[in-house]
Amino acid sequence: MTLLFLAVFAVSLALSFVATRQVRDMANRRGWVSFPRDPRQVHETPLPRLGGVSIFLAFTVSLGLWLGLGLLSPRLLAGLAPATLLRIYLPACLIFALGIYDDLRGAGPYLKFAVQALAAAWLFLGGMRILDLPLLFGAHTFPWFVGLPLTVLWVMAITNAFNLIDGLDGLAAGSALFSTLVVFVVSLVNQSWLGSLMSVALAGSILGFLRFNFNPATIFLGDSGSLFIGFLLSALALAGAQKAPTFVAVAIPVVSFGLPILETVLSILRRLISGRPIFTADREHIHHKLLQRGMSHRQVVIVLYAVSGLFAMLSLFLLWPTGSTLGLVLAVVGTGVWLGVQHLNYLEFGELRRVAQRTIEQRQIVINNLAIRRAIQELKATSDFEQLRSILMAAFDSNDFDAFDLQVKSLPGDLAGQQGTPICWRRFPHALSFASLASWKLSLDLVTTSNRHRGSLVIHRLYSQRDLQLDVNLVTSEFPLVLADALDRVLTAPEALPAAPHGDTQLLAANG
Repeated sequence: MTLLFLAVFAVSLALSFVATRQVRDMANRRGWVSFPRDPRQVHETPLPRLGGVSIFLAFTVSLGLWLGLGLLSPRLLAGLAPATLLRIYLPACLIFALGIYDDLRGAGPYLKFAVQALAAAWLFLGGMRILDLPLLFGAHTFPWFVGLPLTVLWVMAITNAFNLIDGLDGLAAGSALFSTLVVFVVSLVNQSWLGSLMSVALAGSILGFLRFNFNPATIFLGDSGSLFIGFLLSALALAGAQKAPTFVAVAIPVVSFGLPILETVLSILRRLISGRPIFTADREHIHHKLLQRGMSHRQVVIVLYAVSGLFAMLSLFLLWPTGSTLGLVLAVVGTGVWLGVQHLNYLEFGELRRVAQRTIEQRQIVINNLAIRRAIQELKATSDFEQLRSILMAAFDSNDFDAFDLQVKSLPGDLAGQQGTPICWRRFPHALSFASLASWKLSLDLVTTSNRHRGSLVIHRLYSQRDLQLDVNLVTSEFPLVLADALDRVLTAPEALPAAPHGDTQLLAANG
């Protein structure tokens, strides 16, 4: 078997190398190239997108030669099932045809999903299916009407995941190469000779193509390549699940396809959080974020190769699953993903962190909100200036603002001799002026229900990493109106404006 695998790998590698050069030259002559019109594209010159053709041809011819030699020497087919190969290969041809159409003419997302679902159902009918999910549901076997949509979901997810990361020269092909090697090793361990043969043929085809696709690329993988590779890997994982222990069959593919799966999950979550359609294209993929951090094209690809290699290595630890092994792999993967996402600094996840932080601090928000609500109720009943001053002090001393300046405006209808009185409060007595401090302010006009202007209230807050634990709508909606009405009553009441007591370091009041 070893010689057979080596021969298939060598043949597919050589065929892919030759075919890629021929396809590239033919596509350039015929003008089948991709022009850099889309801002998401990072290449600057027109390049052909039909690299998947060479991979498909090398994969097909190498397996065809093996089948042909098997007719002459039946021992080459010992332990293998050519019929199973056809049950995988034929729907893969359908996916390849879809990719060719998309590369040359363009296909919408719904057409792509419809064809992919059809190919996945074809796999299901051929025996490649998800029978159970032991990590979630134990050893319970699913009926067909549950297994079919799960199988379709798996195939479509992996197929499109590899398509999604095809944004830099050599990235999708290199990541797929690591995943293909994992599938090969797992198939060997489980003595799935057909899976081993197909995966080694695919690995040779990808490696031969990668010579022309690595930065600076002269040909792109295209949808014909990324969809074909992703579909084959999803199908080989399903085929291996029929012989492997259930845990191995489920866990290893998920971990080994870690980079494309992570990219897909992040893209869906980002777009859902930001309220954009899931199918919207953007420049927020992992490789785009790394480019934005100043890394070169080639450096980004090498870093993501290392990530793919790490996922592949961790998945192989699960070939011998134990409680400690599973815990270690999950801990490393979880920690790595968490640190990586933090490092990429996605705005959407930063907003989620802010919401989570606000939830944790909700008790303080309630306390601060109640202070303003209590002040509103008390201001409605006061007609005494000293009481009004105490209410304002109590309200702002219990929330996250650092100062306020109340400018009172006198009107002709006020009591004779009364003038407007400015009132200033500071949380920090030494900070008498905020002009020289890094702060922001909120200015509120105080207009009564009878449309009488009674001054203004300017609220200050020092710039801080600490979020404002208060619903600002409470301060900007009912509070200014109630305060203006209270001032109106105070200014028209006898003995409305007594002098502020001496020695008060937090409240400064002076008759104008």
